[in-house]
Amino acid sequence: MRVVGVIDLRGGRAVHARGGRRREAYAPVRTVAGVTVNGDAIVLARGYIDTLGVRELYVADLDAIEHGVDDMQRGVIGGLATLGVPLWVDAGTSTAAAAVKARELGATTVVVGLETLPTFDALGAVCEAVGGSRVAFSLDLRNGVPVTSPNGPVGLSSATDAAMRAAAAGVSTVIVLDLARVGTGAGVDLQLMKAVRKAAPGVALIAGGGVRDAADLHALAAAGCDGALVATALLSGVLDASQAPLPGEDSPLVRE
Repeated sequence: MRVVGVIDLRGGRAVHARGGRRREAYAPVRTVAGVTVNGDAIVLARGYIDTLGVRELYVADLDAIEHGVDDMQRGVIGGLATLGVPLWVDAGTSTAAAAVKARELGATTVVVGLETLPTFDALGAVCEAVGGSRVAFSLDLRNGVPVTSPNGPVGLSSATDAAMRAAAAGVSTVIVLDLARVGTGAGVDLQLMKAVRKAAPGVALIAGGGVRDAADLHALAAAGCDGALVATALLSGVLDASQAPLPGEDSPLVRE
């Protein structure tokens, strides 16, 4: 079970995302597991890696997601890429050219979010440009409902439909990210994770939003997930990467 440490960037600072709304109000991250951060993304990343045993990082460039890749915070992302662990970059990428730019910055995985995706053909073009093994589709939801732009994919019937279409476009990973659960401690939607796993059995499945503790990780593993994006539980010190279940491990912690 992979624990991927999340870093949300706004205005060059690491901020604490909560609920996916009013991103301009997100406050800088102050500490991670007792280590002072004060919004420094590199310090936060080192805290994840050195203190909490995280071996993968996910950076969401909120400015680029909202305003386009020209607002990408290249200096910070480039610095994170030097830390020696795989780096997932979510920067509003929706074209092959933007995906290539993210790769050039040091992204090992380019994240394409439903929130900014024009069509699934565009997702296929990204996969062709950088290789599907390097592309993750973020199935952006709010309270279980797909989040799309006004010019986004048409005819999208459900979260499972989006997952199937992303898999058909060639992605290697699907992230199920419920923005309403981010930073809230609301827990994870296990039934949805099971449904997405059934709909897209050939991809790595990552949960995002609501992970509270080790019990949630074990429950996600039992639902067929391969990993989870985590911020709040790591920042508070409630969770570290050593608590993730091993493949095939059973646990009395699992909660339904």
